[in-house]
Amino acid sequence: MAIIITDECINCGACEPECPNTAIYEGADDWRYKDGTKLNGKVVLPDGTEVDAEAVQTPISDEYYYIVPSKCTECKGFHDEPQCAAVCPVDCCVPDGEHVESDETLLNKQAFLHNE
Repeated sequence: MAIIITDECINCGACEPECPNTAIYEGADDWRYKDGTKLNGKVVLPDGTEVDAEAVQTPISDEYYYIVPSKCTECKGFHDEPQCAAVCPVDCCVPDGEHVESDETLLNKQAFLHNE
């Protein structure tokens, strides 16, 4: 499953540089699928959705840091645990029950994002 940042976030920014997928953004910041990945142009995501990797996407939160679920792999393929949760001083990076994925799915997503 993906990780979510709860509204207890203090906007310290400790999590953002730790994400190997560039799935974490500051509140109100636009995001793109291409950010921190090898995706370019029109791509079909593992869930079958077609997107333009370079198109600006709407922020998920305007108030605090947020994680893009379709880019989050819980650091599978990079680390043994989600790095955002490991460095968060207020423990607000928690599993997102609305985006539950198997280890295999997360590893496939990691390979897709980084063309490995």
